[in-house]
Amino acid sequence: MRVTLDWLRDFVELDDDTARIASDLTTAGLEVEGVEALGAQPDGVVVAEVLTVERHPNADRLSVCTVDDGVARHQVVCGAPNVKAGIRAPFARLGATLPDGKKIGAAELRGVKSHGMLCSARELGLTDDVNGLLLLDADAPVGTSIVDHLRLADASFEINVTANRGDCFSVLGIARELAAKRGSDLREPTPAVATPAIDDRVPVTLSAGAAAPVFVGRAMRGLALGRRTPLWMKERLRRAGLRPIQPIVDVTNYVMLELGQPLHAYDLNKLDGAIDVRLATRHEKLTLLDGRALELDADMLVIADGRGAVGLAGVMGGQSTAVSDTTADVFLEAAFFAPHAIAGRARRLGMHTDASMRFERGVDPAAQRRAIERATELLHAICGGRSGPLTVAERHGDVPSRPAVSLRRQRLYSLLGLEVPDIRVTELLARLGMRVESREEGWHVTPPSFRFDVTIEIGRAHV
Repeated sequence: MRVTLDWLRDFVELDDDTARIASDLTTAGLEVEGVEALGAQPDGVVVAEVLTVERHPNADRLSVCTVDDGVARHQVVCGAPNVKAGIRAPFARLGATLPDGKKIGAAELRGVKSHGMLCSARELGLTDDVNGLLLLDADAPVGTSIVDHLRLADASFEINVTANRGDCFSVLGIARELAAKRGSDLREPTPAVATPAIDDRVPVTLSAGAAAPVFVGRAMRGLALGRRTPLWMKERLRRAGLRPIQPIVDVTNYVMLELGQPLHAYDLNKLDGAIDVRLATRHEKLTLLDGRALELDADMLVIADGRGAVGLAGVMGGQSTAVSDTTADVFLEAAFFAPHAIAGRARRLGMHTDASMRFERGVDPAAQRRAIERATELLHAICGGRSGPLTVAERHGDVPSRPAVSLRRQRLYSLLGLEVPDIRVTELLARLGMRVESREEGWHVTPPSFRFDVTIEIGRAHV
């Protein structure tokens, strides 16, 4: 699991001491395998607006631009194919130093003077993309240092999350452990609950019993076409190891990384009637998003509509209902699939996905509503549109519960070799989301819904 310092700071107060953060995580049981500084930090590069663009008089592939850097206007010769009036892009002033050590001075290109340089992502050391200038958001503040605007003073932590800690395959999960370790406050995300503006619903049936007991969805219509994913979101995805694609897909990936809940978006107009979460029929066919054509086994969970399987549950969606750049209406899905129903299916098909990794280890069966609301909030902010009411299908008797676990005071002492005050024990457990009740011999501790690993008192089997 790769998580960045900048993203963690959304949830817990942290300084710049990455060595201490790594130590805190490792001693909390989350081994940090590496820490990497992210984003080179150029000197003298700022947000600028391109005011005018004219063809270079002596070169067809060059443009002569007027650039406003918040202090003055500059004449700049630019060869990027995507330069045009009105865009905002990184601008290296005269005297600036780029990450590769290149210093920017006045130049003359084909007889026209150029005072500074408009920059691509590659020239800033962000990616190898050479398709043109790095286009900043339309509201990027002109004159602001690009280091500050893109939060380039960032670092990533590569964390070896053990298989029993599915709750830590998210930024929130890692932040929770840091907050508990440091005695800091955890800022739990509380997305706004969307007010329905349309009444569109997609009926959902749960036919797979305990394998798929929770499914939450929402229809959204009228998402604006042609919108771009905000640069801040693209950067967070890129730094976490995912390639930005387009707003709908990027939002589902973002929420998965942030909250640990995989989501899927269907093109609403490609769905045929109601959804049924069921086991595949033997030799049922499905073509996945990546174009792979499968013949399914009878123990594989699928999401099906009136025509048949449209997704391999917990692994990957199907091509027939995929969203695209022309999708304006979507149906969002956040579900709980039992680990035993997902484990091994992706590997059997020679696959490994971010979703299957999380479902195999256990996602929070109480987190689906929050994930849908968060995705709705982000999509509205990027693409506008109107959202419908939540569709909630739940088999209450099949949703995992977390029974209380006894923790004896004497057992705690025998393991630690020291006495911990009762109030301190209660405080530490509460910081990890546990509900604690005092008993004469110690405590009864009820784990939160996301802690699949807390089932018995430590060493109980050997006592």
